[in-house]
Parts: sequence; C-alpha cells; structure tokens
Amino acid sequence: MSGLPSTRIGDVKISKIVCGTNPFFGYSHFTRARDIWMKEYFTDDRIREVLERCADLGVNSVLSGNNERLYGILKELSKEGREMHWICTPGGSNAEEVKEEVRWCADHDVRICMPHQMYTDHNLVTSRDELLGYDGIADLIRSLGMIPGLSTHRPETIPSMDRAGNDVQTYVLPFNSTGFLSGVEVEWVRKVINESPRPVIGIKPLAAGRITPEIGLPFVLRSMKKSDAVAVGFSSVLEVEEDMDIVSGVLSDRRGDIPLSTSRSKSVF
Repeated sequence: MSGLPSTRIGDVKISKIVCGTNPFFGYSHFTRARDIWMKEYFTDDRIREVLERCADLGVNSVLSGNNERLYGILKELSKEGREMHWICTPGGSNAEEVKEEVRWCADHDVRICMPHQMYTDHNLVTSRDELLGYDGIADLIRSLGMIPGLSTHRPETIPSMDRAGNDVQTYVLPFNSTGFLSGVEVEWVRKVINESPRPVIGIKPLAAGRITPEIGLPFVLRSMKKSDAVAVGFSSVLEVEEDMDIVSGVLSDRRGDIPLSTSRSKSVF
C-alpha cells in the first residue's frame, strides 16, 4: 500500500497504522490456550516476516513493551533498510520502577516512551488532575532523548492530563465499537479522543479478535481525528495484507471487495 497517511508525535513521523505486538508475545486477551499457541507459533522468523510486510506496505512504527527479542529483530530490519520507529510502554507500578524501564528504553533505540497503564491507571488522581510521580518520569524521558506519552485504559486520563498541562505528547487508549477494555460507553471514548489536542493511538480496534477487520477498522478510522493513529496486531503476512487493503479502502473512500470467510453452510449464498 503506497501513500499511507501519517501523523507527527513530537518530531517523529508515525504512520496512520502502527503494528501492535500482542500476538507476537502471547497476549491474546482471549484464552490461556491461545496465549500458549501464540508464544509457540511466533518464532523470531515469523515475527520478522510480519514486520517486513508491514514495512513494505508503509507501516513505519511498532508498539510494544520492553522486549529484548523485538529489539534484536528491529535491528535486523534496520540493516535491511526497513527502519521502524519503536513506541515503547515501560512498565512498573510506581515512578521509580518505571524510571528503570525508561532507562532501558533509551539504551534500546526507543523513540517514543509511554509509561504503561499498569503505572498510569494506578497512580492517576482525577480529583486533582495529577499523575503521581509523572513529572520526574517525563523529565527523565526528555533528558534521554525520547518523546514522552502515556498508555492508559482509563479514558478519563486524557482530559485529566490535558487539563494538567503535563509533558504528554501522545496517548495510547483502547478504542473499538464494542467498548472492549473501556470503562465508559463507546460514544464517550470517541468524544475524549476527538476533544484532545494531542494525537491518540487507538489500540484493540478489533477487540482482540471479537470484531472482524471489515467492521472494526472502518469504525475506528472514521471515528478518530486525522492526527490519531491505530495500532493493529497481525497474526500473519496474509492478515497484514488483508487489513491494509481494508485500511486503504477506508482512507480512499473506496468500498473494498474483501473475500469473506467461507463454510459449507454458506454455500446457499
């Protein structure tokens, strides 16, 4: 796919579609059996194949937590001329734990550093528009040459931090048509995203496989701002190609002609 639109987070140009990584590392949000299957299936070679196809189709960014395996694969892709920006979500339950993972990010070529929701959602005090310890984290991220942001599963984080005026250049937030992993109605999540002056990266657009791409992707792409991005997890090269074809149709206002799944019961159609 050529001409994939992009947005800017700080001085970094991010493609409209970002490659998510939950499938690569066994976070199915479905069943333990699927988690295990994903971990066994996704060898380094299979992860690299998916990322290579993403890069070829205009996806220039990947979203994940701290992960040495992914770092090695991204280094290999860079040597092939397929440079991908790493948007990383360092974990930790408190500011000091997060800072340790932030330093790891700086040592591993991360461009955009967004403390994970395990920190954000446990330390947000909405009554005071305050995120405990965040100023020190943001200062550290800046001093190490990265762009600060926040990952959250609480939609109220965004207006709270926007009001506070902290150094938050972007957010990660679940957004899909079913409200999966959202704390309020879908309409309210959409309102929060569209009223924020900062770009938002929508995750879980397909609700971890509960929504088909032909339904889920048009919804999120048409519901978010032009400056926002969407992170999609892919389980194969074929999924990359199919989903990017859907994205292309939505962004060009063209109705796609994606072949549907088949079964013997559908032979009457």
